[in-house]
Amino acid sequence: MPIILAIETSSELASVALSINGEIIKREASGVQTHSQTVLPLVRELLAQAGMVIERCDAIAFGSGPGSFTGVRTACGLAQGLAFGADLPVVPVVTLEAMAHGCRKLTGAENVLSILDARMGEVYWAQYRHMTGWDVVFEPALSSPDAIRFDGSPAVCGNGIAAYRGKFKEMLARAQYVEAVPVPHASQIVELAEAKLGQGLAVSVQDAQPFYLRNKVAFTSAERAARLIA
Repeated sequence: MPIILAIETSSELASVALSINGEIIKREASGVQTHSQTVLPLVRELLAQAGMVIERCDAIAFGSGPGSFTGVRTACGLAQGLAFGADLPVVPVVTLEAMAHGCRKLTGAENVLSILDARMGEVYWAQYRHMTGWDVVFEPALSSPDAIRFDGSPAVCGNGIAAYRGKFKEMLARAQYVEAVPVPHASQIVELAEAKLGQGLAVSVQDAQPFYLRNKVAFTSAERAARLIA
């Protein structure tokens, strides 16, 4: 089995995971303001626990987004730096798919809707259905909570529910809310990366890119006022 190191920093939770010899070991730190200063020490702890060096890995995976603008850039940059130094391929993994994977592991659900708080009254969301692997029902999108669409009666996960719970009363009447999967985690990323590596979906260091859905993350005072009026 491939040895893969994964990094996930798209939310307030920073996490790293290592898949080695059929096992996954992980580290995390919550409430971190500067993930870039936290993740590398976590990686060193993880490698020390496994008794290995990064050059023995087969790939570096990262949560490519959507999520915090700074967070997904941090994960991508760290993955690129580690992969470049060790001459390894990179495996980007969409955070919403990773959450769906985590939800399925906990509940066995094969129809999952992931909803991640995007702030500014919006959410990132996508729906997935598991057959032999994950198929996309609704592609990752950024919208107001009211604009979410879904098929069937999916399991629902993500901190977007808690952030805008009042908007989801009708949805939650038709769906199972899995509160235990609030944000993406590197342990989810690394498991999906194993399959993606086998499918030839790894990319070169130069081609690894964050996945953004919000093009503009800063607004002028006039723009913020216009959004409040709207």
